Formats: sequence, C-alpha cells, structure tokens
Amino acid sequence: MHSTSWLILLAVALYGILHSLLASLWLKNQAQAWFGESVKRWYRLVYNFIGFLSFLPVLALVAWLPDSQYYAILPPWLYLSLAGQVLALLGLVAAARQTGAWSFLGLKQLFAQSSTDSQQLEVSGLYHYVRHPIYSAGIIFIWLTPVMTANILLLNIGLTAYFVIGAWFEERKLLREFGDAYAEYRKRTPMLIPALRRHTSGVGKA
Repeated sequence: MHSTSWLILLAVALYGILHSLLASLWLKNQAQAWFGESVKRWYRLVYNFIGFLSFLPVLALVAWLPDSQYYAILPPWLYLSLAGQVLALLGLVAAARQTGAWSFLGLKQLFAQSSTDSQQLEVSGLYHYVRHPIYSAGIIFIWLTPVMTANILLLNIGLTAYFVIGAWFEERKLLREFGDAYAEYRKRTPMLIPALRRHTSGVGKA
C-alpha cells in the first residue's frame, strides 16, 4: 500500500460528510427558509446531482494514485462474482422502485403538481428483510469486485463505513418522521444483513 493511499479514505470521508449534510433535515429546512416552499420540488434532484459530481474526485484518486494488485478472480469463480454483482444491481433497482424510482431520482418532485414532500413507510418486498436494501446491495456489489487492488480496498472500506454510518443517520431521521411505526419496524427487521431465521416473535438484529 502506497503512502498516498490514505487520501482515498480522506476523500470518501469528505464525500460522506457532504452527502450527509445535504440529506439532513436541518439543511432542507434552511433551504426552504431561503428559497421558499418550492425548494421541495428540486431539492432531491440537486442532491443527487451534487452527490454524483462530488464522487468523481474520489474515483479519480482511485484511478490516478499509485496502486498495487492484491488478487484477480479467475474463471469459473469470476462468473459467480459477476453474477453476484448483477443480482446486487437488480436488488438496488428493485428497492429504488419500491420507494418510487422517479422520486428516488428527484424527477417526480420536480414535475409534481404539489410541492408537498410526503413519504410512506415501506416495509414490504426487500424492506421486509432489511431496513436499508439499497445500502445492502451496494455493499455486496463493491466487495464482489473481481479485481482487488490497494486503492479499491481502501475505497471499499470507506464506502462500507459510509453506508453503515449513513444508515444510522438516516434512521434518526426516519424515527422523527414516522415515530412509533418505524421504531416497531426497526425491532423486527435487521438493518443491513437479513436474518438467517425469522421467529414468530420477530425481533431482528441490526
């Protein structure tokens, strides 16, 4: 591992801080105070756009910094790795569709007749097994990469930490939004890893 590799972890940390700040209720309320109620129409779209642009420097560091390869998965195990990544992508898309793909991208809010940003607690489908299936799918995808280098390893470690910390912050927001309904859902449903067995009493472990 090269002496400059720590810059990748720093870049992921800065990205996570920015992303979490943009997702916070405090900043959303500040934006609404500055720009009015109509900010709810375009906030999600701008949030996604900034998130995409701010992640590009992270990827640039992974590509440009000195690197060394740890391993490369060869056939036939390569096909299993790629199949797992495809399933993870399908799971991510399915979870996004459950909560509304257009809403997830920010396009539904942009063209909605009302600027009201109301959400329903989703507990069915993939959300029946884990509370954050999008994060779960993301973790599976990055760790099934068929080529592992020092830079990719640090990127994966940083992103995994970001997913876990981001899920924790998101849960605080969801508890404020849905109250007892989310607290009960959290008791019976694991956070990121599906339970191997589900008991009738149904208390899952995060």
